[in-house]
Amino acid sequence: MNRCSVSVPSNIAEGAGRNSNGEFKQFLGIAVGSLFELETQLIIAKEVMLIKDISKFEEISNDITSLLNMLFKLKLSIK
Repeated sequence: MNRCSVSVPSNIAEGAGRNSNGEFKQFLGIAVGSLFELETQLIIAKEVMLIKDISKFEEISNDITSLLNMLFKLKLSIK
């Protein structure tokens, strides 16, 4: 989960530093994939009872959804 969390902003930053919008969009796609990976691991952690506080689970899940929406909108805004 730590690796996924670090991967998201790292890929956004790397993509922003690239030479073309196409490359930036590609790295945003990788960041989205890392968020989905994080969401999956969060669900697994809840199912195997590593996360017992449902309100914390829901808070993190909502944060992931918000980040996904932001990334999708950013990706669409890039020409």
